[in-house]
Amino acid sequence: MTELVIDRERLVADALAAVSIPSFTGSEEALAAWYAERCEELGLAVQWQQVEDGRANVLATRAGSGGGPTLMFNGHLDTSYSGREPWLAGIPGFQPEGFEHEGRIYGLGISNMKGALVAYLAAVRALGDEALKGDVLLAAVAGEIEKTQQGDAQGAEFRGYAAGSRHLVGHGGAADMCILGEPTEQKLVLAHFGTLWLRLSTSGPFIHTAFSSGRIEENSIVRMRDVLDRVLAWLPEWEEEMSYGEVRGVASVGAIQGGFGWRVSRTPHRTDLFVDLRVPPNVEMAEARRRALEFARGLEGVEAEAYVTAPGAELDESHPLVGALESAHEEVFGAVPERDVTRWFSDASVLSRYGIATINYGTSSGLPDPDYGENLEIEGLVKIAEVYARAAQSICG
Repeated sequence: MTELVIDRERLVADALAAVSIPSFTGSEEALAAWYAERCEELGLAVQWQQVEDGRANVLATRAGSGGGPTLMFNGHLDTSYSGREPWLAGIPGFQPEGFEHEGRIYGLGISNMKGALVAYLAAVRALGDEALKGDVLLAAVAGEIEKTQQGDAQGAEFRGYAAGSRHLVGHGGAADMCILGEPTEQKLVLAHFGTLWLRLSTSGPFIHTAFSSGRIEENSIVRMRDVLDRVLAWLPEWEEEMSYGEVRGVASVGAIQGGFGWRVSRTPHRTDLFVDLRVPPNVEMAEARRRALEFARGLEGVEAEAYVTAPGAELDESHPLVGALESAHEEVFGAVPERDVTRWFSDASVLSRYGIATINYGTSSGLPDPDYGENLEIEGLVKIAEVYARAAQSICG
């Protein structure tokens, strides 16, 4: 078995380069092209998947000798923000310009999840010419970030929630198992919740303020006040019903829209309330939708729709992928990794439903600090890359 050595200098260089290529949701193609070039340099067979204009997946294959399972490393190219948001102005770690500072890499997307994408490259590089029976796939995909088209928010920049991985699995991206390098604080995430987004709408007359005397209770915003109270009273019930083992469910009010700030001389004809309901992986999405709409339809004068239904994912702890990754982690870090269940979404939702046993495992979430923003410890990233290489040896060798 080949001795595994991670090229730290190259890993850092790749990370800085990847962070410095803007790849906001809907505009991932430039980073995909860069990633394809790096995979070709490693001698991998590269498949380019044009998801839509300005968006692409890269599927690269390190071919095995045959007779072994196929292992995929999957990661998304898109970033949570563009860096142009006013509330992120002046925070360098939220800009697509990577830099190194005191043993850490800073920049937009380094933890979620360009660090993992370059760690995959480092792992394959460390494997060198070692003969493995199974194929190793590197999949860099567009559109994973939790966002969707709704109302006036249309276009590619709003097409997230596994848009790229859905394209991937229908165009050759099949594997026996997958490691998703989402930032998990070096924990094995065997299960994560899914998501159901609910819109509740009230209506009212569209009239000039001058003629609204005595009609305030008809105002759609005012009518939404009672609806919001009912929703807030109901959310704890949802959280209790949607628990997963010892992990309590969670739900939140995410947005409210009504009226026209540029024309408040008119009463709003409609007000919308948007609710994020997390769904455990052992609850079918159709059942969750049914329960949510039963509540919503019980509210008088309220229109409701479910406009996101993204199921969760889970992996049995007895699956060989769990043991292989656990052993690899222990060899590198000197201790058995913790396990976790998260209430955020990942592309494991789509991959697992395509028969690909998937686990989330990556380095730190790189929680932003007040001065610099998104960041990642270099030493932790190097170790994670070695864990990935060892896991590939174990699974595919």
